[in-house]
Formats: sequence, structure tokens, C-alpha cells
Amino acid sequence: MLYKKDLIENFPILKREINGKKIIYFDNAATTLTPTNVTNAIKDFYDYHNANVHRGAHLLSNEATEMYENARKTVAKFINAKTQEIIFTRGTTESINLFAYSIGKSNWLENKEVLITTIEHHSNFVPWQQLSKIFNFKVNYYNPENSLFELDKFFSNITENTKLISITGMSNVTGQVIPIKEIIKYAHEKDILVHIDGAQLVPHFGIDVIETDIDFLSFSGHKMLGPMGIGVFYGKKKFLKKLPPFQYGGEMINWVSIENTDFAELPEKFQAGTPNVGGAVGLKAAIELLNEIGMENIKKHSKKLTKYAIDKMKELDYINLYTSKDTSSVISFNIDNVHPHDVAQILSDKFGIAVRSGHLCAQPLLKQLNTKSVCRASFYFYNTEEEIDKLIEGIKYIKEWFK
Repeated sequence: MLYKKDLIENFPILKREINGKKIIYFDNAATTLTPTNVTNAIKDFYDYHNANVHRGAHLLSNEATEMYENARKTVAKFINAKTQEIIFTRGTTESINLFAYSIGKSNWLENKEVLITTIEHHSNFVPWQQLSKIFNFKVNYYNPENSLFELDKFFSNITENTKLISITGMSNVTGQVIPIKEIIKYAHEKDILVHIDGAQLVPHFGIDVIETDIDFLSFSGHKMLGPMGIGVFYGKKKFLKKLPPFQYGGEMINWVSIENTDFAELPEKFQAGTPNVGGAVGLKAAIELLNEIGMENIKKHSKKLTKYAIDKMKELDYINLYTSKDTSSVISFNIDNVHPHDVAQILSDKFGIAVRSGHLCAQPLLKQLNTKSVCRASFYFYNTEEEIDKLIEGIKYIKEWFK
């Protein structure tokens, strides 16, 4: 247990029980639990400050605007970006769609190639696949052997037509951490832009966009203690200024006439309509808690728990593990001759343990693994080695029961 400050009181959901068993939450790669400082911040906004932002001269609108923009400043500081470079979205999926549509529409990629991999979450796979048919660019796929990313083999897929690389920073299936610094350095030497899907990476490792020299980054609030429905798209200012908007209307307008429309400056240019102000306020509170704990502490704790779980699972010869040597926070596995959905259901009903089962929105990767579905246990700072012991106990019970 990393966070010592009255853990249960900060995460009331951990007081719940399933069939008399205390909840053990191992589905953090899908969404993390939400602490009371986040829900209290959201409630305070809606109870006392709720108004639309940037559109009123009255007190509530001014307060809401200040809270919204302070949230943007907090996110910017968290990743070491400029405030104008922070675009609020509904989550990683919308962030990637925003980017793919905007860069496609800009003709930046016309007759060029986007390099992605087959280890991607569908959110960083399908938009490129589908929009390539609309905007006349080609998608090139790096298909790693045994589902594990290898840097040299990835580089061999770069061609003279490669204009953009879009890649996950950490696999949501294997937990493999991708060497993004090396990728970015190599790509920039060849004038190739890089977008990182940071949905799994940012909550466990944090990120410094200046140090890594990332061009574009997407991540979600709900995978890092924040509420659902809020996410972030970051882009270097010099590139965002050149990209056309993703959606039209409302907040992103400067002026409109019958003849033409002039768009607002960054970041409003990419934020059409009424924003999720409460979500942004909640994300700010989540980041403040992460900063209090320390991202380096979270990183170390995640790696320690992952190693402990892998070592325990390797002692069971009926478990198939889908991991790499640099796995962090995520372990996908199957029990011989037991369907993953059965495993997840029994772990929940008999042991109060929440794990994910299914294709994990990564079907091309699971095809490489020669399976249609897996179980996934994913950890965060409020998890413990004792909870992992309970997971192992549950796995042993399931294997014996299915005999």
C-alpha cells in the first residue's frame, strides 16, 4: 500500500463487499477508482459555481471560467506544456480522433504514410485505418513477433514516405513499456512527427513533453483518478496553429458572417460547444493528488507489484502469461482450459476480485497471441501484495474447481 493517508476513507468504494468479500480492484487499466477529493471538487463546482465559461459577465460565469482555466494550467504543468497546448476532450479516443481527422484534413499526410503497430488499442488503430480511406494517406503496420515490440525491427518499417508515427507508450494487454524517447529522437532526425497514445503510460509514469520532445500526446482522466468524460490532447503550439479544427460551433468561434467564419485562437480552436467544466475541475483535483503521492513513487510501486504477481503466477504451470521483461502495471493471462469470462466471474463472485476479461479492445494483438480473449489484472498505487496473494488463491481455486 503506497498511499498511507487513510486509504479507505479516500476511496469509499473499497468499503464495499461482493458476497461478503472485501472488494479487490484489479481493473485499473480500464479505469481507476475515484477518490473523495475528486468527487468533492466536482460536487463543489456543480453546487456553488455551475455556469457556462467564457460567455458571461456575471459572477458564476467568471468563477467557472477561472476554475476551468486553472484546471488547464494544472494539466499543462503536469506534463510540462504551455497552457495553449492543452485541449480538453472526452478522453483518449476522442483525442486521437481529433488529431487524426485534423491532420488528415490538413493534407499534411496526403500520399504519405502513417506508421502504427498491431499492439495498439483500437482507439489508436481504427481512426488511422478508416480516415486513410478519406484523406488519401497510407497506413503502414509494424507487426511484432510474439506481440512484443522490438525497436530495431520497428525502425525497419520506416520508409521515405513515413510522415507520422502514432504509437502507444505502454501496451494495455502486455504492459510492455515502449521506448518512446528513442523513437522520437530517431523520427525527428528524419523529419517524422510522433504521436503517443499515453492512456496507460501517463497514469503510471507521468510524462515531460519538453524532455521527450513529443509532438502530440493523448490521455484520459479516468485512468488517473479523474472522472470519466474528460481527456487531454496535447500538441506543440507550432503544429496546432497549422491544423484545422475537428468540430465547429460554439466555443471555437471568433466571429461569423454569411460569407465566412473566423476561428478562435488556441486552445479554443479545437473545443467546440459547451465544455465539461466539472470534469476538468475533477481532473485538476486528481492531478493534485498524484503530485502529492509522487509519480516516481507510483512508478516504483507499480513495477514492484507487477513483478511480485508475475513471480507468483510463474509458479503455476497452468497459467499462460502474456508479458514482457519490461512489463509494468498490467498482466494478461489465461488459465488452461478455462474461459476468461468464467475466470473473471468466479473471481468476482467468490473472492470479490475485479479483473477484466475479453479482447481488451486490441483484437489484432490478441490474434498474434493466438487467443480471442484473456484475463487482465492491472494495478495502481492503492493495491497491495496481500491482494495479489488473494488473486493467486482465487486462480488456484478456479483450476481445482474446473477439474
